[in-house]
Formats: sequence, C-alpha cells, structure tokens
Amino acid sequence: MQLVKKGILIMKHTVKRGETLSSIALDYRTPLHAIIQANPTINPNMIYPGQLITIPGFPSVETQPYRIHISISNRKLSLYKHGNLVKVYPIAVGKMVTETPVGDYIIINKAPNPGGPFGTMWMSLSKQHYGIHGTNNPSSIGKAVSHGCIRMYNHDVEELSRIVPIGTPVHIRPS
Repeated sequence: MQLVKKGILIMKHTVKRGETLSSIALDYRTPLHAIIQANPTINPNMIYPGQLITIPGFPSVETQPYRIHISISNRKLSLYKHGNLVKVYPIAVGKMVTETPVGDYIIINKAPNPGGPFGTMWMSLSKQHYGIHGTNNPSSIGKAVSHGCIRMYNHDVEELSRIVPIGTPVHIRPS
C-alpha cells in the first residue's frame, strides 16, 4: 500500500490478526515510539486486522523495481524486475518443525559476513528472526532443512543483495 506525504511515497503495513504495534515494531526493527509518532490518529491500544499503519523509514513497495517470489515446495527464489523474470535461484527452506513463514514481507536490512551458518550475507525480512541468507553448508540447498529462513548459495545471495534495494517486497508462497 502506498501513501503520498510531502511528495514522497511511504511504506504502509496492513495489520494482520494477532499483531500488536509492539510486534509490528519488532518485525520492522523500528522503535515503537517512531511508529506511534508516524500514526498520530490511531489508538496504539486498539489496532485491528486490515488497518493501515505507516512504517517510517521505508519506501512504499509500489516504488520498488524488484520483487522476490519464493516457492517453498519448488525451493526456488524468483527475482522479477518491473514484472519480468530476471533470474531463478535454488534455495533451502524451513523443515517441517520450523517451516518458512508464508506471507508478504520486505527486505529491511542487509548484513555482510554475519558469521556462523548464515554464510556471507544476511538480508532481514520484515518478520523478526527470518531472513534470506547464505550458508556454510552448500549441500543443504534444495532441501527443507532450515529453521525457517531462506538459504542460498553464498555467491547467489551476494549477487541478489547487490541487485535488490532495502524495501524490496518478498512474497513467500507454499507452491
């Protein structure tokens, strides 16, 4: 969703069932007071599913040239630019006990060399504790083995992170 404020398109989040302003703030790694300040007409204690909340610091998804579509069952990440398929990457997804969350998110930050099992690049999603990242176990690609994150070969996640900007929409679907 987009909103124009002083000529700038800004990010809007649609509240989902069970979310609170605090959980939304955590998902976007944005201080709660900043979200409250950006939404002066809402009652912070009474938000409801379907309500639009301004997320300060992120551009509207409509302004982003790229989109990422993830198919959990096919274990593929597809990159689109202006609606045209650019590239398809093989991925690993969450195992049955820790499934990859289905939904619509955005990339909110990037961190090179996060260490450990995250390979050479981490891109956080707007769902706390989830991201697209490299791996120190390339044989896991193509399998359902992660704790819910999207794993990529290190060279692929590095390439993807150079292409897509912060704010890029990520659509995760079962198939």
